[in-house]
Amino acid sequence: MIQKALVCAVLVSLSCTAQNKTKAAPIQKYLATITQADLKKHLTIVASDEMEGRDTGTEGQKKAGRYLIEQYKKNGISFPDGATDYYQKVPAEFMKSNYGPKLNDSENIWAFIKGTEKPDEILVISAHYDHVGVKNGDVYNGADDDGSGTVALLEIAQAFQLAKKQGHGPKRSILILHVTGEEHGLHGSRFYAKNPLFPLKNTIADINIDMIGRRDFDHPKTNNYVYVIGADRLSSQLHDITVAANEKYTKLDLDFKYNDKTDPNHFYERSDHYNFAKNGIPSVFLFNGVHEDYHKKTDEVSKIEFDALAKRTQLAFAMAWELANRPERIVVDKPLQ
Repeated sequence: MIQKALVCAVLVSLSCTAQNKTKAAPIQKYLATITQADLKKHLTIVASDEMEGRDTGTEGQKKAGRYLIEQYKKNGISFPDGATDYYQKVPAEFMKSNYGPKLNDSENIWAFIKGTEKPDEILVISAHYDHVGVKNGDVYNGADDDGSGTVALLEIAQAFQLAKKQGHGPKRSILILHVTGEEHGLHGSRFYAKNPLFPLKNTIADINIDMIGRRDFDHPKTNNYVYVIGADRLSSQLHDITVAANEKYTKLDLDFKYNDKTDPNHFYERSDHYNFAKNGIPSVFLFNGVHEDYHKKTDEVSKIEFDALAKRTQLAFAMAWELANRPERIVVDKPLQ
């Protein structure tokens, strides 16, 4: 009963944000700009053979990165204040490990929408844009992993930028962060956490999107779900905002199976949000689960369910809208675990 009351309170907050704080800016208007067609257009390029599987530090990955930057430039979205371009260089030396292959220098890619009222408070929305490259002559395109999250970031950014152009920009700043080296050990997010452009104490949350374009073995009859991992680990409010945003706007089945601390898969520790969470930043990971094409050459655009990809992207946007516009930043009311 207490939990339901909390969710209801957040629903009221969401309603007030939509009606009072942004009277002329109904969130639905911007949610509607996140479309299956645009997601497919971008993913068909990002997860094409031309990108050579986007392995960390390869020319194919760099080509994919250039495409992302072109989209931000087209939408008038700049790189962050304090940066000189869209790249955060991640040196090969930083990514050295005893168990993985030798990697070339690579880059995180960032874009930025400056807040209108609290620009020094930063909401990060992240996804990794690397995949596993070419194996035995076969290109592993990684359409779901994590082409889906990569193009979701493009759509979320354009929606916020449109809102800003129309006088309804987010109150807090939004850092769009495409990280590298995830497949080799979460290197890009680890590098950002150790070398943040903005003080970590000013980072209010991370919404991490990794694989949201398919259905998994446990949901053979529906794609109207998403796994939510980590939202309640550091902040009860992040969990409540996630639930309330979904109830109000997207009505997905939120599956918390992998949020269980005893989950043998340890998904909480296996994507880029974890490097934010380890630093005390409330973080949530949106995920569709593992399917038969995970880390196989058959993870192709033709198998993406774009209705699910669009709806899950819209959920991430709705969560970000509330986090960026609520009167106070969310609390950290739980200890590091």
